[in-house]
Amino acid sequence: MNRETAILAGGCFWCTEAVFERLEGVLSVRSGYTGGSIKNPAYREICTGRTGHAEGVMIEFNPDIISFRGLLEIFFATHDPTTLNRQGNDMGTQYRSAIFCTNSRQIEEAREFIKMLGEEGVFENKIVTTIEEAGPFYEAEDYHQDYYRLHKEQPYCRIIIDPKIKKLKQHYANKLKTTHAL
Repeated sequence: MNRETAILAGGCFWCTEAVFERLEGVLSVRSGYTGGSIKNPAYREICTGRTGHAEGVMIEFNPDIISFRGLLEIFFATHDPTTLNRQGNDMGTQYRSAIFCTNSRQIEEAREFIKMLGEEGVFENKIVTTIEEAGPFYEAEDYHQDYYRLHKEQPYCRIIIDPKIKKLKQHYANKLKTTHAL
């Protein structure tokens, strides 16, 4: 099986993980921290905004089933790439919109995709998503993994994540795993 890795940061990793784990061709999604300056950061350090890390997800996927560009399409459709260091009420550099590319092809595809979105005027405001070379990715603590699946009744999940999942099902039903289609 063909495997590739993508690392995306689109605000709270609980949201991003919940979206991408539902896609056909995605083999695994792990929440974690990337793009910062210290080794093995903990959540309490990330929350200060002083480490430079973003909450992100490491996605292992089969590019024969879903391409990196396909992941980018979903990424930009399910978060706001026009707000600097913010997603809704979540504010700070840890909530920035960023693509951490694992190879030069991903860098080029990300640049082209953002350019296309700008030229087509998809967003009212300018896209502030950064494109960065992937560095170390540190998995978040166990209680952050599979958060939405394990805590769907929590207010944050119902208010913030549920609408993203609804949008995903509404606009990308053909890209969903059959186990998550309903």
